[in-house]
Amino acid sequence: MYWKEHLTYITYTIGKCGRYIARAGCLLALIFLCENCAGQDKAITGKVSDSLTHAPLQNVTVRIKGTSRGTLTDSTGAFRLTADKNAKQVTFSLVGYAPKSISLGESLNPRLIVLMSETYTTLEGITVKFRKGKYRNKNNPAVDLIREVIRHRPYNTLSAYPFATFRKYDKTLLSMDNLPHWITEAGLIHKYHFLFENIDTTKVPGKRLIPLYITEALSQEYYRAHPEKKKTIVLGQKSVDYGEFIDVKGIGSLLSNMYGEIDLYNNSIDLFGTQLLSPISEAAPTFYMYFIMDTTVQNGVPTVKVAYMPRNPDDLLFRGTLFIPLDGHYAVAKADLGISKHINLNFVRSFKINLDYKKDSLGHYYLSGSDMMADLGVFQKDLGMFGERVISNTGFRTDSTVPDSLFRGLPEDSAVNASHPPDSLWNTARSIPLTPEEARVYKNIDSLRGMRSFHRLMDIGTMLTVGYKQAGIFNIGPVGTFYSYNPIEGFRPQFGGRTTPKLSKSIYGETFVAYGLHDHQWKYGLDLSYSFNHRSIFNYFPLHYLQAGYQRDTRIPGQINSFSSANSVFNSFTQGPNNQWLYNNIFHVDYLKEFLSHFSYDLGYQYWRQEPAGSLQYLYKTPTGLFDTVRQVTTSIFTATLRWAPHEQFFQNQLGRFDIATHYPIITFSYSRGVKGLLGGQYNYDALHLNIYRRFFLAPFGFTDVTFDAGYLADKLPFPLLYIHPANESYLYFYNSYNLMNFEEFVSDHFAGLNFDHYFNGFFFNKVPWLKWLKLREVVAAKILYGGVRDENNPAKNPAQLRFPSIGGVTSTYVLNGLPYIEASVGVFNIFKILRIDLVRRMTYLEHPYISPWGIRFSTMTNF
Repeated sequence: MYWKEHLTYITYTIGKCGRYIARAGCLLALIFLCENCAGQDKAITGKVSDSLTHAPLQNVTVRIKGTSRGTLTDSTGAFRLTADKNAKQVTFSLVGYAPKSISLGESLNPRLIVLMSETYTTLEGITVKFRKGKYRNKNNPAVDLIREVIRHRPYNTLSAYPFATFRKYDKTLLSMDNLPHWITEAGLIHKYHFLFENIDTTKVPGKRLIPLYITEALSQEYYRAHPEKKKTIVLGQKSVDYGEFIDVKGIGSLLSNMYGEIDLYNNSIDLFGTQLLSPISEAAPTFYMYFIMDTTVQNGVPTVKVAYMPRNPDDLLFRGTLFIPLDGHYAVAKADLGISKHINLNFVRSFKINLDYKKDSLGHYYLSGSDMMADLGVFQKDLGMFGERVISNTGFRTDSTVPDSLFRGLPEDSAVNASHPPDSLWNTARSIPLTPEEARVYKNIDSLRGMRSFHRLMDIGTMLTVGYKQAGIFNIGPVGTFYSYNPIEGFRPQFGGRTTPKLSKSIYGETFVAYGLHDHQWKYGLDLSYSFNHRSIFNYFPLHYLQAGYQRDTRIPGQINSFSSANSVFNSFTQGPNNQWLYNNIFHVDYLKEFLSHFSYDLGYQYWRQEPAGSLQYLYKTPTGLFDTVRQVTTSIFTATLRWAPHEQFFQNQLGRFDIATHYPIITFSYSRGVKGLLGGQYNYDALHLNIYRRFFLAPFGFTDVTFDAGYLADKLPFPLLYIHPANESYLYFYNSYNLMNFEEFVSDHFAGLNFDHYFNGFFFNKVPWLKWLKLREVVAAKILYGGVRDENNPAKNPAQLRFPSIGGVTSTYVLNGLPYIEASVGVFNIFKILRIDLVRRMTYLEHPYISPWGIRFSTMTNF
């Protein structure tokens, strides 16, 4: 470039000599440049357009054939390229168009007018017939386009903006579908005719939908990229209310889990309690097929319509269309997502998602609205439920910053009166108005809740499904504990229940009484609680109460259950040795405080006197060498428990809470201190316990439930106070127990265990022709337990300690001596949509008596 710098200096100098001399110098310089260029390069210019519409094509790759020299067309389709004088051909390529090659003549400044033709017509044999064996990712313009969309994902998500804010309206609706005439015409429900007359025939052609549930939420959403933070300010919430019988908030959480908010740019999408691989995820081209169906001009921009579908039609994947503008952003402007009717999802007869995006002033596309519809039912044409979730985002702004103070505190906060906003707010703020049928749901349910016959009907339904029956100020139950059997008590009748808010909104009681027909002893328990927030302690969140109680009951060592569920008909059927039990006398005081962030702490005290029962004996060796028995062991314990479950979702009823699994962890940590001399406590000791649970979604390979459990006991303790690992001698499969371990088989004063169950959701069975129609699903599991007992707590090393229990003169309790306890299983679930069967194999400690290395376990689980 030295000659250019030198020439510039000459021109500048000549310019000082006068206007005419300067013009002459510039002319000489231009002549010199042209001569130099003529000796080396060609200047190629031109314009590329669509052959059919003659619309300019942007981002066309223009390249000199055989070289790396190239450029892209601009928004007008124009390009300029410098080529060597020996260049012979120029190639033009663009996803969705047939590549083109043009020969160059001898001209030094050729101007090319290029017309490119779409290629989707050449794919007709594939896009229409989808013949097996013909689809390839290689040289597929649809896949090339999708790979560009994947590569540009970071530029088309919310994280591309430093700040963003918008108003969100969220509506969820649940309707009854295909209600048989014999139900609507039955005399028993004739008084509820106003429900069945509210029919929506316009939402879905051919369906008569009866809306029964609706919830709405209005919020202002804020986003900051650095550091990344989101904040939701809830401006208003409104929902139908069925009263005390139905947990409306829990239904809302369940529906939110079923119809999760859709972010197409995530690798996977949460739906129906599982995850489906996004069609624009990084791994999508491996599992999906793509076809260019059409190209249109929308808002002056060529837009490609791409159809996609699973390579295996029975896999848990989407099928639908994507609309991708060719404006250089490679974003999705519109998306339709559906599923195959053969997909391995329970109770989902059909499903559809429509996503709409709008273009902002910077050229980015943001989600302006989504509409999700699902037709749910056990059978294809019988009674079902139709669910819909509509989200509308308006007022999208990125031109102003958001103060840091706004992001402090919880991720979600509520404005004043957000739970009871005035009707004027909804009338003006709904970006999507309610239909007359939707608006009528609120009035209908209010009328229903005031009918005495509805209360009686729900009372009977609650007793049959949950196990509690209303009796004025008292709920009788749970019915499942009213009869049970065990070898110590024999047949055990039981009766119990709990108070309701009708008695008091602050004071709650729960009690039971039982009698063993074999041991002829009474068992009983009573808990009294004071609720500081004046809400029920049985089905409310967040809880805040003080509780005190006493119980005398039986228990298998190591099996920790509440007195309301420890003895039930389902626990009456066991196998293996099961004659070593405890009589427990427990007094406790607990203070529990939960927070909206799903953090909680529990401070408690427990007096525990345990007495061996059945064949269990507490033996120790006297100084004379003889053995004597201890009638009871007493402890006095203070405990502090911390629990954190971020973004926890659950459904709750009279039986308690049932977590809805998400990809967030649940962490529980506790510390206990035993105090000798307090109320007869016999031991000083410290105990630490940590439990971490998390579900990992691995779409399209299913999900894994993982639990890590660890504990440590300090000081010298007898075996009844060590960690007695939870075992299972029933025919049922329990996730948190060792299913081939005998009761009280292993004890530890320090341990760490890892459990995992992986659910493939039919990933392999879906590919077996004769098996896929059954919609069975695969599950594998493993449980590994490391632990040990220090010499001071091991009676084999310390004769002063209580002896380990024995059965028939053979020791039946052991320590983990460096070798972990391991069991693994393979199973099939979704049998008849509810049944799971596992073949369990025990891997270690096979020499122990009364154990089985193999076992068949059953369980029930209902999910989508």
